[in-house]
Amino acid sequence: VFTSTDTSAVEVTGRGKAAIRRRGQHVVIARFLDRVVPIRLTLPFSDTAINLAKEPRANFIDDEVLKTLEVLRIPVSPQADDPAFLRRIRLDLTGRLPTPEEVALFLKDSSHEKRTKCIDTLLASDDFVDYWTFKLANLVRNRPQPAEVEGMRAFHGWLRDGLKNSTPFDKLARDALTTLGDSHTDGAAYFSRLSNDARTQAEHVSEVFLGVRLQCANCHNHPLDRWSQDDYHGLAAIFAKLERGRVVKVGTRGAITNPRTGDPAVPRIPGTKYLDASSDSREELAAWLTSAENPFFARAIVNRLWKAMFGTGLVEPVDDLRETNPATHPDLLGRLAADFVKKGYSIRHTLRLIASSHAYGRSADSLPANKDDERFYSHANRRPLEAAVLADALADVTGIADKFGEEPVGTRAISLINPLTPSRTLDVLGRCSRQASCESSSMNGGVPAMLHRLNGDLINRKIESKEGRLHRMIAARKSTEEILAEFYILALGRSLTDAELQYWKKQTEKVKNEDRTAFLEDAVWGILNSREFWSNH
Repeated sequence: VFTSTDTSAVEVTGRGKAAIRRRGQHVVIARFLDRVVPIRLTLPFSDTAINLAKEPRANFIDDEVLKTLEVLRIPVSPQADDPAFLRRIRLDLTGRLPTPEEVALFLKDSSHEKRTKCIDTLLASDDFVDYWTFKLANLVRNRPQPAEVEGMRAFHGWLRDGLKNSTPFDKLARDALTTLGDSHTDGAAYFSRLSNDARTQAEHVSEVFLGVRLQCANCHNHPLDRWSQDDYHGLAAIFAKLERGRVVKVGTRGAITNPRTGDPAVPRIPGTKYLDASSDSREELAAWLTSAENPFFARAIVNRLWKAMFGTGLVEPVDDLRETNPATHPDLLGRLAADFVKKGYSIRHTLRLIASSHAYGRSADSLPANKDDERFYSHANRRPLEAAVLADALADVTGIADKFGEEPVGTRAISLINPLTPSRTLDVLGRCSRQASCESSSMNGGVPAMLHRLNGDLINRKIESKEGRLHRMIAARKSTEEILAEFYILALGRSLTDAELQYWKKQTEKVKNEDRTAFLEDAVWGILNSREFWSNH
């Protein structure tokens, strides 16, 4: 049986006859009994071949991306200019907008290594540690237990220490899987408390560390992948004896029933082997999971790192790695994973590798011949800022900080340990509560956030505040041109263009003195409602 994964792109008729209806790269799934194999079909975007041999290359990422673009006959956009690159890399590595001082220093630097130096500086900063602790906390879904926050805080601190000290990711995973003890003092032990029972923990572990949706094999063998019911319930059986109180320990009782047999499930490493049911098998599971030979572990994390930097994973969704959901660039994913293992499972190394590539540095301004490309990196994608980053950006630009629950004023949204900390701003912007995966949730709040942005007090109250940046600048008798120039640098990371200068000059000429404050409030409102501010590009 042959099935198209996108019937609007490929129509399969008769005995495996396929008709491609849309240019691009598409997949047809071939099934025979229990065998499932993906078939990649490519129809280039143009009838004219292109040669990208002379395009600059920083590392193997560029080799692989350009190879695919050449096959698809998609030209590449030029590199982003310095202000756009600085804003992009600052947001991706630290979740913060660049300051006017940083913009000035970066533009003043005339060295060829300025972008590499900027990347290294950011990777070594506390801002990087803060932001990527937030990212990892979202990945593992760190959240409080009912009427208890101590374990959540300890786990957050453990994650932060791991990033600060450049702990290899495989060690973090092993410790999370195997640590027992008081979860209020040993943060790694709290990982086991993020799941209510053994089956939930099996699903959590497979999604986070393998990028696999093993829950599809709960009631029957996975319809699209290799996983069986024995794999699902066998993995759950490894965690069956865990007692998940404040002190995490292995008890003497606990079993998982395999519904296929009606008998207690035998502990099993998915797709590999059965384990001794009389002993604690978590160490053996952790050793297999983090092994260099495991085809899923390294791919799962580098695919997520890629998505964090580009907005889309090489495999989407990022928690659904399987043969029937192939990567857009399978060779690139394999090389990234192998390099990640070779470099000691270093998150910083892989982020530096990605950030240093010309693929990452391309402009978000598309060309007529690549404007329809959303998957092959001929130009940068414009990505909405996630809720916490956007809340912090609004606070930085307007000079009015949000109040988050009982936290001190000035606390940054990405620094909040508890994802349930009361905040109307974060609720409006669509934050993730970490009750389920944060990887599929909206990062910009959708229509409700847009309505609040346009008509609510999300932005207006910050602009109109007498303590805010705008009214302080007005009180300091700054000129209209000075005020607009500063907000452009703060919000957009760049100076006004000549066309924008002329536009604002004409608008200013129409404004009477008594209307100047309202005019400036409207102007700043327009900047903060622009697509350029609300996106990372």
